[in-house]
Amino acid sequence: MTALLCMIRHGRTAWNGEGRLTGRADISLTEEGRAALAGHTPPPEMDGAHWHVSPLVRARQTAEILSAGPNAVKLEIEPRLIEMDFGDYEGRTLAELRNDPSAHMAENEDRGLDFLPPNGESPRMVFTRLQPFLAELGRAGGRHIAVAHKSVIRAIFANAYDWNMMGRPPVKLRWEQAHLFQVDDRGGVRPQQMNVPLPLTLTHNGTPEA
Repeated sequence: MTALLCMIRHGRTAWNGEGRLTGRADISLTEEGRAALAGHTPPPEMDGAHWHVSPLVRARQTAEILSAGPNAVKLEIEPRLIEMDFGDYEGRTLAELRNDPSAHMAENEDRGLDFLPPNGESPRMVFTRLQPFLAELGRAGGRHIAVAHKSVIRAIFANAYDWNMMGRPPVKLRWEQAHLFQVDDRGGVRPQQMNVPLPLTLTHNGTPEA
């Protein structure tokens, strides 16, 4: 059996705007981040999907905004969707790390899937913790929406495309859009469609629906 999985990244936070690596820091959306999501919904092919949400507040706020509507939606908190642990790199910018000889950033970035922040986890480790969850979805079948984080989506994307995270990615992902994958009962993933817009629901007078 297979399932259709729609991955959506959370909205903008203050640390996103500053270019800081945000792993387990529990940071809320900015007002601008909330406004950018307002009135948007998941792609129509995901109507009736089961929702799975990272426990971090920025993902929960995003899911609440995107699922708002006349029909109640149950948001399941899924701990395995939590963002990658950036360890000692947490809260620092890439520019800062690349200019800090003690961070050994160039050597670490050359590891691709095995990029490993000190006291953190690698993209390969992220996919390893996600795979049992993905297998559960595959066995359940149906349609599923997961609201999570950039590194979580990249780990799934890399596996789906057999990309080692070295050089250019096979598809340039738009982080304000959704990404669809087929998931099998062993936790294997295949790309279905990347960069699917989140529709904007309008009222009869043409303004975004509250």
